[in-house]
Amino acid sequence: MKTARLRTVRDLLRFAVNRFNQAGLSFGHGTHNARDEAAYLILHTLQLPLDQLEPFLDTPLTRKQITAVLDILRQRTTKKIPAAYLTHEAWLGDLRFYIDQRVIVPRSFIAELLRARLKPWIKDVDAVTTALDLCTGSGCLAILMAKVFPNAVIDAIDISRSALAVARRNIAEYGLEDRINLIQSDLFKVLRGRRYNLVVANPPYVNAQAMRALPAEFRHEPRLALNGGNDGLAYVRPILQSAAKHLRKTGLLVVEIGHNRETLERAFPKTAFTWPDTSAGNEYVFLLKHHQLSCV
Repeated sequence: MKTARLRTVRDLLRFAVNRFNQAGLSFGHGTHNARDEAAYLILHTLQLPLDQLEPFLDTPLTRKQITAVLDILRQRTTKKIPAAYLTHEAWLGDLRFYIDQRVIVPRSFIAELLRARLKPWIKDVDAVTTALDLCTGSGCLAILMAKVFPNAVIDAIDISRSALAVARRNIAEYGLEDRINLIQSDLFKVLRGRRYNLVVANPPYVNAQAMRALPAEFRHEPRLALNGGNDGLAYVRPILQSAAKHLRKTGLLVVEIGHNRETLERAFPKTAFTWPDTSAGNEYVFLLKHHQLSCV
């Protein structure tokens, strides 16, 4: 279809899906297929409600509107930049976060568990008064914890000063500066014996083989936030080895590890990991209570 013939949202959607398929794009930064991503970029650029495509499909557009959409579609197809970096936003459920290339695009299965209030492993959300978010990145999980656990004061840690600047912006947008403390640190190193009811971590966990095979879209993300070393456990190991010193006796550790369940269980055969169900299955996040860390 020639661009001169594009007149409606429906025309743009058909055009975008065709171009995305021709370009061989990879998805996974908020959407999982060409149509959903095209719809998102079109609606966002036209400043239309993101959940209301159908009512606007046959809306006639101005040439200025069409040009704006074509520009963002061109960036997506020629540079293979993830949509979240083009729109500077990402969503976890109904929570919106500012995003740029200083941080990875939020897509944590831990968010699903937090929205369910970590039931049944945490029985009283009001009893969670201290929490820690390791490798906070954009601050999205720390913000979600603040929403779920109303009495919690949260420390959010990242080794990257640039990532913390993004987190600071998101925390300010949610008015949570008095409940979330941003700390620059390599994992637990500067915490000096602080203990928490809850520790969550979404560390770098992509193994060396997978890093070499990453699609172009994922190479726009900070390598520091993805690279989990040769077997993907370069950060998971020190988290397991130090977590007990920073958990209260009834505390809970929650860690996301991608596709590394078998590797982890081989590395720690005596540890009784709990693998909660997520929308993608039960191999991506593990839970441990304080007493279970004695077998690490």
